[in-house]
Amino acid sequence: MRHLQTGTMLVTTLFAGLMAGLFTAFAYSVMPGLGRSSDRTFVEAMQDINKAILNPVFMLLFMGSLPLLGLAVFLAWRGQTRSALPWLCAALVLYVVAFIVTSGVNVPLNDTLARAGDPDRIRRLGAVRGDFEGRWVAWNVVRALLHTASFGCLLWALVLHGAHRASEKTDDAAPPRIPAPVAGLWQPGPYQHTASRW
Repeated sequence: MRHLQTGTMLVTTLFAGLMAGLFTAFAYSVMPGLGRSSDRTFVEAMQDINKAILNPVFMLLFMGSLPLLGLAVFLAWRGQTRSALPWLCAALVLYVVAFIVTSGVNVPLNDTLARAGDPDRIRRLGAVRGDFEGRWVAWNVVRALLHTASFGCLLWALVLHGAHRASEKTDDAAPPRIPAPVAGLWQPGPYQHTASRW
């Protein structure tokens, strides 16, 4: 159970960190860069990105983090690392909210942009971009912050879990101690010094 809990927390933290890094990179580099491009370049690039990102790696990380987080919470609740449980619960709640933002705002905007069709055939590229860019960028910042906060909670939960495991090992390695009242009852017997002469 302990090894399963440790492994689950490690994999969950890795997945959450990769997702936080993805959305944060869009917030501080990808979207500001595309914001400087022409309307046609922006629409075409976002359409291509939205197609390319729907791959097994992204789906594994994005969808797989939720059941892993749920399992980590369950194992912490059933195990002995209760100090990490509040942080795992917070990470789960933050991730769920971020998931709702993505599925409820960003994905519908992506679908609308895809239905606009080929950029070469769109007559009002500026309007299509205007309807998409502002909302998508703002809500991407929101989900990036949520994912980053979830990742931070998982990191701290790992720290607490590791500290608990280290204290367990220290307690197991310590030699047994004789209680002071019992130790004080023992006195050398009358043959103790005689035996030492032999």
